[in-house]
Amino acid sequence: VQLQASGGGLVQAGGSLRLSCAASGGTFSNYAVGWFRQTPGKERDVVAAISQSGGRKYYADSVKGRFTISRDNAKNTVYLQMNSLNPEDTAVYYCAAVRALFNPEYYSPNYSSYEHWGQGTLVTVSS
Repeated sequence: VQLQASGGGLVQAGGSLRLSCAASGGTFSNYAVGWFRQTPGKERDVVAAISQSGGRKYYADSVKGRFTISRDNAKNTVYLQMNSLNPEDTAVYYCAAVRALFNPEYYSPNYSSYEHWGQGTLVTVSS
């Protein structure tokens, strides 16, 4: 499966953005998806993850209550709604997918679990 992340941009602190991760080339409903972010010189950290059914979700502590992950399998797309953004959220955001055929509630917050990665979209939050 190929992933295309979009929706990044420049936003003021307190603002919102919605990122999209569009998939092609596979049965997207068979994949768990995660959003990660990375800043220069740092590791790629998990932001949120969602099971293939959408029934289970994970959020990093730093984004709980502000970010919401969701998916529309009919549109082969996973979304990350980001509210109350602050400058610490500035990063390149990546979506990733891993096939989970036998467990529709599987998801993972671990970078190493994912097989497929999108190209990243830059989010810049100004103070």
